[in-house]
Amino acid sequence: ARRVCTLPVPAVAAPARRPPLALSELERRVVLDVLNSPRFANCAPAAIHAQLLDEGRYVASVSTMYRLLQGCAAVRERRDQLRHPEYAKPELLAVVPNQVWSWDITKLKGPVRGTCFHLYVILDIFSRYVVGWMAAEQESAELAEQLIADTAAKEDIMPGTLTLHADRGSSMRSKPVATLLSDLGIAKSHSRPYVSDDNPYSEAQFKTMKYQPGFPARFGSLADARAHCASFFTWYNQQHRHSGIGMMTPESVHTGRAAEVRKQRQATLADAFQRTPNRFKHRMPQAQKLPTAAWINPPTTEKKAA
Repeated sequence: ARRVCTLPVPAVAAPARRPPLALSELERRVVLDVLNSPRFANCAPAAIHAQLLDEGRYVASVSTMYRLLQGCAAVRERRDQLRHPEYAKPELLAVVPNQVWSWDITKLKGPVRGTCFHLYVILDIFSRYVVGWMAAEQESAELAEQLIADTAAKEDIMPGTLTLHADRGSSMRSKPVATLLSDLGIAKSHSRPYVSDDNPYSEAQFKTMKYQPGFPARFGSLADARAHCASFFTWYNQQHRHSGIGMMTPESVHTGRAAEVRKQRQATLADAFQRTPNRFKHRMPQAQKLPTAAWINPPTTEKKAA
């Protein structure tokens, strides 16, 4: 009998059974839309899940959220998906007074716990001279606007000659202040978020004030705070010898008298040298040099070379 060869019949794969609990395509789309929405683009699935539960909403389990994101190759650091604005490092240079001002607001403790007064201070970064200040019961854009306008008028600031630098507080970035600066022709500059070194002059001035031996732990009233600040700023501007400006007073640098003061100091040193040269090892002593520039974030060596 003739042998008949038969080819094996290829097995036909049965259609994959869809898990009974699997999400439908519409449900998958809803979950992914939630995960990729702007409000949640910066959040991990566990945080999204908890937030939705707090709002009385359930869209999927945490593991399902991870699985869907993995299927879309989106499980890596999700914070990269939310684009935060990039803030440029402020680089400001002053070579004369009234070229760059720095301003800030600090709190002064009031008579009882939980109360405070607000001290606004505008400082010239080249001379370290406090050009304007105000103590008030509250912080507001309107008060800041008033102080800036009054100070600019007092210092006779011409349009296009001054930059005003501040941190990113609400008063500093307020519309009234921005409008005023635009009207006066004053450029504005702001620190980067969470970078205290971008406003070093104001920070240092507040530290000098609060570390003075006579600085009160609390002020009994706004009048007391104003009286203390008036006395302090008079001393600071007219008597305080500042290490950052050649041990000159801020007033002498701001008013242009520093060169004459240095000349007098040098004459005194020369006289002492003539009388007792051996004290100085026969080398003429030199008075400290005057400042030639004040920077907020000087450019790096690489940037200068470029």
